[in-house]
Amino acid sequence: MRLDSENFSKYQKWIPSFLQTGLINSFYRLRAQVFRGDEVYCNCCDASYSGYLPPYRECPGCGAQARQRLMFFFLKNKTDIFTKPHRVLHFAPEASLEKLLRKSANINYLSADLESHRAMESIDMTHIGYPEGTFSAILCSHVLEHIPQDLTAMAELYRVLARGGWAILQVPLDYNREKTYEDFSVTNPQERARLFGRFDHCRIYGRDYKDRLEQAGFDVTVDKYVQTFSADEVEKYGLEDWENVYFCRKL
Repeated sequence: MRLDSENFSKYQKWIPSFLQTGLINSFYRLRAQVFRGDEVYCNCCDASYSGYLPPYRECPGCGAQARQRLMFFFLKNKTDIFTKPHRVLHFAPEASLEKLLRKSANINYLSADLESHRAMESIDMTHIGYPEGTFSAILCSHVLEHIPQDLTAMAELYRVLARGGWAILQVPLDYNREKTYEDFSVTNPQERARLFGRFDHCRIYGRDYKDRLEQAGFDVTVDKYVQTFSADEVEKYGLEDWENVYFCRKL
């Protein structure tokens, strides 16, 4: 079996839930030993390794991918999430980021997902069952492309965000495409994968993604934060030098 988390997850459904945490931790400990070294550094688990695993530059020790490491760098260096009180809503929680957020004493944390057993609550992003202005920060990475009614979901995220709050809303994006492309008549999984990148994606976002977020009410900054890192740092930290951060505020 390949030592990547995506392949490992295929076998999880055959493992009793009460055994999964221990087995997953053992899986990561084994990988950390196999990839011992000091060529790369993962900020999510504060450890060095001989390399990352393709195709998503996955950390051998904690499973963090490039986008999670960029998110953590951004949260730590460009927001006050770890220094001031926050009520955080985290959709489709990545284990590496969830661990860092939950151990912070100033954060009132809630993870959510429609299907994942790992999330604290099952929540449909198009109908979030919380009052307006409940959360001061929202994190959502690579979820909106799975939702047919993404504009409704964006409006709901805006609604439950408090005035003065902010959200980081990341999606896979084709920067060569001016307009987002979606075609709901395409139902064949192979054709959807060809058109949208994966069989379970509903669209491929273009440069108008910012416009779609602003349509929901957000004040959006497209932060080219990764460009503040040197080429050597991008390689060492396992980042993607093209990925921008979509920082969305509710003014």
